[in-house]
Amino acid sequence: MMKRSIIIAAAAVASCHGFGFGFTGVQPRPWVRVSHKHKHYAASLGASTSTPSAHQLEVEEEDYTAQTQTQRTALSMTLEELSETLGGLGRSRIAWDCLREGVDPYYLFSPDDSIDTLSSKHQQFWNEYKDKEALKKQVLKASRQTQPLGSSALNILSSLHSHCGNSIENGLATLVHISPSSDGTTKLLLRLVDGWEVETVLIPFWANAKDKEDAEQKGKGKGRTTVCISSQVGCRQGCTFCATGKMGKLRSLTADEILVQMFFAQKIVRLSANASNEQLFSVDGIDATTAATAMTRRVAVSPLPPITNVVFMGMGEPADNADSVRGAINILTRNELFHLSASRVTVSTVAPTPEAFHEFVDSRCALAWSVHAVRDELRKLLVPTTKYTMVQLRQGLIETLKKRSLRTTMIEVALIDGVNDSIREADELADFVSEITKVPGSNIICNIIPYNDIGGGGTASSFRKPSMERVWEFQKRLQELGVYAKVRGTRGDDESAACGQLATSRSRKQKMEEFEAYADE
Repeated sequence: MMKRSIIIAAAAVASCHGFGFGFTGVQPRPWVRVSHKHKHYAASLGASTSTPSAHQLEVEEEDYTAQTQTQRTALSMTLEELSETLGGLGRSRIAWDCLREGVDPYYLFSPDDSIDTLSSKHQQFWNEYKDKEALKKQVLKASRQTQPLGSSALNILSSLHSHCGNSIENGLATLVHISPSSDGTTKLLLRLVDGWEVETVLIPFWANAKDKEDAEQKGKGKGRTTVCISSQVGCRQGCTFCATGKMGKLRSLTADEILVQMFFAQKIVRLSANASNEQLFSVDGIDATTAATAMTRRVAVSPLPPITNVVFMGMGEPADNADSVRGAINILTRNELFHLSASRVTVSTVAPTPEAFHEFVDSRCALAWSVHAVRDELRKLLVPTTKYTMVQLRQGLIETLKKRSLRTTMIEVALIDGVNDSIREADELADFVSEITKVPGSNIICNIIPYNDIGGGGTASSFRKPSMERVWEFQKRLQELGVYAKVRGTRGDDESAACGQLATSRSRKQKMEEFEAYADE
């Protein structure tokens, strides 16, 4: 039988460092946050047009994040907050029926003529909005399918989202690229309002091969999808084995920018299961299926199972953006919103400080600690920004776990050939976590991650993936010493979507070059 898939037509991609993203013909926005409103950097900031230093860049990014934290969208509002904003609980429920499924309520309920106008202005537009009645039956509860949202509510939504182009989809963020791997792992590249790009990865898991085959052929099959979410553009922790660490920290994401990743993930999962429609992806407002100059290519995304898990293991260090991450977790785990179980949301931190764990002491999530090595000098090699001993960091985790109701903790180790994959390191790790297991009710799981090659120079140039025999020996030794350990299967590495390989195609240097070109106009 024919394989069921969602077909996406996109402009041809030029190979770039890291991921091979970077569309030909797409003009990136200037790096300056408000420069799209003004011709020059000086005009927008009242400052000199001289090229900013790395420190100035970081200050400006932090200022931008602080300013936008107060500019919320419907995505970060609880049902009650949105009800007060829109003028009724019924309107709020309709809006969240849409958001939960990756549908922008503004587009769904706007007049058709306004949608036609919008579609010509944005870089991508989903054909699903053209048949609104069918879409309403897909996403709205039966009792709400005939209820209008109302022009006043639409005006309020537009005003609420005025800081991001009056909408969530193609406003707060735009899906500019989708990249499926041979194993079903699907990477999304989202462009934010200010031009920065962030990645989100959908990782499907199937009970067995038969269920995967049933999903591809019939749209049915037991399985689940985990969404790997980013909390920052780049990361300042500089882990030597991680592609994102090479970027440095470019800026933190707002809670809305974190949640919009879930929004698009839900959209892709829903559309991938719909075999009757070929959803078309267009770039820069050009319908890539009809424009001969678009140099289109078609990308097939196999049906993805429902999203059940979210892991904050994408770009960025969650503890360096704790406010936004906590806000996103609150929305993700509310029953009437994205309704994820607290045990199925995991926040992973490298633990920059002992207090990093405490940032999430009250959050409805499980914790994961990127340990990688417990011997201080070795850990410093792998995580150069480490400022505390592993004993100090461990004590911070222990004190936090004592105050949490959910005490499941994942200990993560990126296993590198000849660096931290010996029996010695396994023995040290088992002894190290034994102190954590003394916390009443604690549940420790060691997650062994074979290293993924990130390319480039520096320390990582000598890193290699260990043989599976070495990985299994490491796992066996931990289990012999009473530590439950599992090996994470390599997923998505043929599309640079595997753990440690996340890095966008537009580096800080490229952004600086954009600024210089813009300032010289």
